[in-house]
Amino acid sequence: MIPANLAAAAAMAAIHAESFPAGEAWDGSAFAAQLAQPGVFGRLDPQGGLVLARIAGDEAEILTLGVVPASRRRGLGRALLAAALAEAAARGARRVFLEVAVANQPALALYAAAGFTPVGRRRGYYADGQDALVLSAVLSPPAAATGG
Repeated sequence: MIPANLAAAAAMAAIHAESFPAGEAWDGSAFAAQLAQPGVFGRLDPQGGLVLARIAGDEAEILTLGVVPASRRRGLGRALLAAALAEAAARGARRVFLEVAVANQPALALYAAAGFTPVGRRRGYYADGQDALVLSAVLSPPAAATGG
C-alpha cells in the first residue's frame, strides 16, 4: 500500500472505474482535483484498491473506498479503511464520516465491523436514485509514546 499523490490519479481512476458503476466512477481529473485539496490524503494498493479521505478540523470523511472485483473478500478493503482511519487519527481527527449505498451489504458489514454506526440518511444521493446512509465512527487518538 502506497500513499496516493497526484501521480497516482490515473491509477486511482482505473481502480475506481472497475470498482463502481459507470455513473459513479471518478475520472483521473476528479482524483487529481481531490488530491490537490488541503487535508486530502489517500492510499493505493497495487492489488486493486484505493481509499481517499479528507480532514477538516477534528473530523474526517472517507470520500471513496474501492476494491476491484477480482481482489474482493481478501481483506484489502479492511486494510485500506484501517490505514485511512489511522492516518486521520494521527492528523488529529476524532470522528469520521462516510456515505454508503443502503443496498451495499458488503460495505455496510465492513463499516459496522470498523465501529461505524448510522447517523443520517441522504435520500436519492446516488445517480441511480438510491439512498445513502451516513455513517460515523469515533477515532481513538494515536498511542502516545510513554516516557519517564
